[in-house]
Amino acid sequence: MRTAILHYHLFKNAGTSVDQLLRHNFPDGWDSREFPGQGGNNTALVREWILDRPDISAFSSHTMLGPLPEAPGLRVIPVVLLRDPIARITSAYQFERTQRADTRGAKLAKAHDLEGYVSARLAMPGDRQCRNFQTGRLATLLPDTIPELERARAAVKQLRQCGIVGLVEAFDRAMAELRLLALQAFPAFEITPVRANMSGPQRTEVSKRLRERLEHSNAHDIRLLRDVEALMAAA
Repeated sequence: MRTAILHYHLFKNAGTSVDQLLRHNFPDGWDSREFPGQGGNNTALVREWILDRPDISAFSSHTMLGPLPEAPGLRVIPVVLLRDPIARITSAYQFERTQRADTRGAKLAKAHDLEGYVSARLAMPGDRQCRNFQTGRLATLLPDTIPELERARAAVKQLRQCGIVGLVEAFDRAMAELRLLALQAFPAFEITPVRANMSGPQRTEVSKRLRERLEHSNAHDIRLLRDVEALMAAA
């Protein structure tokens, strides 16, 4: 049975730190790739990637969408970290404001204060960066037959049965849980202190008005966070 660790690298959710840990454990066995949206399901491309690289043990991508890939003789350990959405959005703004890039987010962050950045992104049709981003990503793991939040909540439970759904705010615990899952296939898997690509202490003030607006536009993400906190407390 082959085991593959599959890291869903959500933007500004400590994904670079997870990747650093994986690269430490698999210096020649870590790979990353990005995928087209494929209408919200690129699982076939992810599956092909894993099967085409038998030399790789840990895979990481920002853009995986759809159900977990499956194949005979393959065990997938998914890894997803969630974060308080207001902290995530603030961190994304700080990062994009100083980022040397020509992306839409970087342009908006450089042109606006935090409130203007949020307003601009919320006004863009289909832009999820400041509107239940994490819910939208997790919901793709299940068929589009029930409301998005219900799919995302069910996806959390599904992923925790075979992998890790942790919190950025409890990073060390999530990585310790990953080690326990990985040890059977990778006996030398170890946890090392990592904190990569961090924006540093929050320097951007979030006004009461903006906080209330973000809480409203990210109510589903907040609900997901509470679900994960409850599951962790019960574990």
